[in-house]
Amino acid sequence: MASQAQPDLHPSGPAHGARHVAIIMDGNGRWAKKRLLPRIAGHRAGVQAVRRVARAARELGLECLTLYAFSSENWKRPAHEVADLMALLRHFIQSDLDEFHANDVRLRVIGNYQVLDPSLVTLIEGAVSRTAGNSGPIVAIALNYGAQDELVRVAQALAQKAVDRVIAPDRIGIEDIDRALYTADLPPLDLLIRTSGEQRLSNFMLWQAAYAELYFTETLWPDFDETMLAQALDAFRLRDRRFGGL
Repeated sequence: MASQAQPDLHPSGPAHGARHVAIIMDGNGRWAKKRLLPRIAGHRAGVQAVRRVARAARELGLECLTLYAFSSENWKRPAHEVADLMALLRHFIQSDLDEFHANDVRLRVIGNYQVLDPSLVTLIEGAVSRTAGNSGPIVAIALNYGAQDELVRVAQALAQKAVDRVIAPDRIGIEDIDRALYTADLPPLDLLIRTSGEQRLSNFMLWQAAYAELYFTETLWPDFDETMLAQALDAFRLRDRRFGGL
């Protein structure tokens, strides 16, 4: 469970040792329900948490922050809620892109986002293109992302290479799969955080999380802030990562 120790919000360099942190942002609906508000109010509050945590990630020296914004299973939600989420995404990109760019942040989107509304796809790709030349930290948004779907796509691509005799089936290795993932050019995942007390991966970065440290907190996502991210990184720093060794 989450540590209650008070962290150092500004360690000397990335003393926590983490390069890449991913977050399953869970609990928007419960946050709204506790306050007798509609679910969209929870999602709006969740966007504010995204802003806080993205700024804190840069201050804390992370190279990459990946946020699980919309899963391939979230299409099962009511159509009006999906529409609200897409509208919030559109507004977030339009309102925050200048700040990302000014702070040298590189925006990335992982997942099968190309199936979204064409105008939203254009907006996303424009934002990614505008920040591509920056040299600072990466904020990667997982959008219409599902890890099982990602692995199926990798298997299909490698199978086609084998059919085309570009690669022999018995020569396919871990590195080949790594290079075919959405996250191929991101740092290896160090820490995966999930908010709201749930303790499962929910089809998120299954391959990438093979040796990542997991951190679960009862805090609902709209209440997650800079101090809580620093607490998670403090907990990560104390983990003994052996990667199967002694």
